[in-house]
Amino acid sequence: MKNTVPKPAFCPSYGDKRYYSLSEYCKQTFGEKVYRLSLNGGMTCPNRDGFLSYGGCAFCSEGGSGDFAANYTVSISRQMKEAKAKIRSKTDCRRFIAYFQAYTNTYAPITHLRRIFLEAIAEEEVVALSIGTRSDCLSDEVLDLLTELSAIKPVWVELGLQTIHNETLAMMNTHTTVEQFDEAAKRLHARNIPVIAHVILGLPGETKDMMKATVSHVAKLSVSGIKLQLLHILKGTKLADMYQKQPFFLFSMEEYCDFVIDCLELLPCDMVIHRLTGDGPKSLLLAPLWSTDKKRVLNTIQKRMIERNTRQGKLF
Repeated sequence: MKNTVPKPAFCPSYGDKRYYSLSEYCKQTFGEKVYRLSLNGGMTCPNRDGFLSYGGCAFCSEGGSGDFAANYTVSISRQMKEAKAKIRSKTDCRRFIAYFQAYTNTYAPITHLRRIFLEAIAEEEVVALSIGTRSDCLSDEVLDLLTELSAIKPVWVELGLQTIHNETLAMMNTHTTVEQFDEAAKRLHARNIPVIAHVILGLPGETKDMMKATVSHVAKLSVSGIKLQLLHILKGTKLADMYQKQPFFLFSMEEYCDFVIDCLELLPCDMVIHRLTGDGPKSLLLAPLWSTDKKRVLNTIQKRMIERNTRQGKLF
């Protein structure tokens, strides 16, 4: 991503979003809007199968953050066909990103990974491969495969950071550290493979200054994109148990929208913003319930950003 888009000399207003959105990046890179196909490669996670721990991260649902992904028992080709049909019932899109979202998508034998990833990018309509994984699941063998695939089509790695504060990561049972993330991002960058950092805003015990420190840390790394994810409390998770026993601070919609803008102002203007919030499954969501109206949240962020920029006389 960063390798194909020249860094602007100043921070312009990117279309109507006023930040460098994924939509704008795709229009510049692929010539049109591109949609994600959420796929399930049938993997698990070392934080679930007992290699590191059981039960997964405290905030992670039983679906392994892939609650909107397809059924893993169906072939990748069939998953893609069904996902495209669903999207095309709403729009006339022609190009797609194959997004392996559920669980840890480099945590499997290399033969399995090669087969499913090649099956995904073989389709002409697929313009990029996006792989969600953990920083501790990127062996040299996996990196070699990703390098091989990137010679065919663009490959993005969506890497879970969540926070730079290791005490929070430990409390959330992630069994990862910021040091692991930094090293993984460095190794991927050395292979010219773009990294998309996942950051959760609102983790229990974290102040706004702590969250800003995480975003500022990402801004200094060789990272091409970021997903800012509102903390969701989902039924059946350890986080839900924590919240029900002793409720902790949760953003109101207005607080969150203003804080997201604070975070955007800490990031380089050529960093692609893949997400500003999130919309967990309504059937699982305990809080915050306002997050289910994603359109309203995004519109509020846009409105408040324009108001702030107008007050400050800024383009961004």
